[in-house]
Amino acid sequence: MKVLLTGAAGQLGEALIACTPAGVSLTACSRAELDLADPQACRAAVFTHQPDWVLNAGAYTAVDKAESEPELAQAVNAGAPAAFAEALAETGGRLLQVSTDFVFNGAQGSPYKPHQALDPLGAYGSTKAAGEAAALQLPGARVLRTSWVYGPVGHNFCRTMLRLHSEREQLGVVADQVGCPTSTATLAMACWRAMGLGLDAAAEAALPCILHWSDAGAASWYDFAVAIGELGVQIGLLDNAARVMPLTTADYPTPAQRPSYSLLDCSGSRAALGLEPMHWRAALAEVLPLTVVARS
Repeated sequence: MKVLLTGAAGQLGEALIACTPAGVSLTACSRAELDLADPQACRAAVFTHQPDWVLNAGAYTAVDKAESEPELAQAVNAGAPAAFAEALAETGGRLLQVSTDFVFNGAQGSPYKPHQALDPLGAYGSTKAAGEAAALQLPGARVLRTSWVYGPVGHNFCRTMLRLHSEREQLGVVADQVGCPTSTATLAMACWRAMGLGLDAAAEAALPCILHWSDAGAASWYDFAVAIGELGVQIGLLDNAARVMPLTTADYPTPAQRPSYSLLDCSGSRAALGLEPMHWRAALAEVLPLTVVARS
């Protein structure tokens, strides 16, 4: 199987490369090698490499900055999958589009199922929703939504919290936004499985076009920050953990409005993919020993 991977230098891209299954011929493209804001370059990459799958793990993920750069966010998050789908329709390949819990408004207070109506709150979520729609125009395409992604490398909440725990005695973190942290390691495995790797033909054919994947359980950002400090001390990554104070969303205003509850219902997707869930705290315990504390 030939796979064209975007976002290869990102945190998910690195995890995907690290666990590439046997039998996959992978062409991994970083932002420097493939500008997702350039639809002509996206189409050309498909025609040049003739992949069986494009795994579009690259994205514009700066949620707040997207409010002031909506055109760039739209070009990357919606224009690129549209270009890939257009080219793949000619070459006969397929597309896996990685998406986000931010396509929902967070108002219902119970986990979102894959086929519920979308209602994003800001530019980031809106452009990712548009990217989903563009991807699904291609027969055989799949969308894999996930949430609160972090890993041992890259810019993410976990590495930022480790730095803050090492620098401060006290810090404030929002406690009224609920979702689920997702390790890049488990997400990468779900991505490969979503393309049929490790499944027999019947199971692959039965996979739905929209899948949800996160680690198990639920947490607020406050819960996540506390766990990072506690586990960081346990494994010797931190000498001491800062005291974490719960904040409300109103206490910590941001340019982009975020869903207050964005937990994804992953039960059907986990069964279809044949993957056992790992609780987010157990996944965090596996990631932390591999993590380098981010410096400001």
